Amino acid sequence: MQVVILCGGLGTRLREETEFRPKPMVNIGPRPILWHIMNRYAKFGHTEFILCLGYKGEMIKEYFYNYEIQNNDFTIELGASKNITIHDKHNEKGWRVTCINTGEKALKGARIKKIERFINEEPFLMTYGDSLADIDIDALLAFHRAHKKMVTVSGVNIASRFGEMRIKGDTVLSFREKPQKADNFLNGGYFVCDKSVFNYLSSDDNCDFEIGPLERIAAEGQLKLYKHHGAWACMDTLRDVEFLNNLWLENKAFWTQ
Repeated sequence: MQVVILCGGLGTRLREETEFRPKPMVNIGPRPILWHIMNRYAKFGHTEFILCLGYKGEMIKEYFYNYEIQNNDFTIELGASKNITIHDKHNEKGWRVTCINTGEKALKGARIKKIERFINEEPFLMTYGDSLADIDIDALLAFHRAHKKMVTVSGVNIASRFGEMRIKGDTVLSFREKPQKADNFLNGGYFVCDKSVFNYLSSDDNCDFEIGPLERIAAEGQLKLYKHHGAWACMDTLRDVEFLNNLWLENKAFWTQ
């Protein structure tokens, strides 16, 4: 299935790192968090990725354009015609990565709308480029197909400053982005969307996703909650970067399990 990853934000709360690179390119161990997110999906057989680029998106383009020589051993023959022989080493066989510039200042809804023409399957998977989970993608998809609603969002039940959802059973009654106090299931990303979600979006850079579109979708009873009871973490501050890297160094990286 196709996996859309939102990679365009400014990452202002992580300015120590994002002054020099986009947030999805901040490393956990030897690889950027974006690679770790993609690898989670790949474990479940989903290797077609559409990356919505914005701030410093050229760095993400360069990373994947040069991926083979950066992550493989190779032999190069210097001269009038440059010949390079790649010696297989990495395990990312069959990954298909589409990098789309969706604008430096676009909000998330606009970014999603701008890649609509590349979506040829329904439903499609979508997540943010700065959070990790040990989520069961197969179970998430089975849940989405069973309820037959437009959008599924994965909820995490942890203290956080991210979007709060009021629920009844597995139906999302309301969606509130970044509440002052959150004591309910919170938006952990890892969405499944039917293509009809594009009808709620605009390519205008001011079109958000959580504020407006998801609120309307919830009000119409078309937003369902997949309750993720496992581990989840975001990379929002320098402290988060240190926490995730410590997990990696201690062989406790839950998202690889």
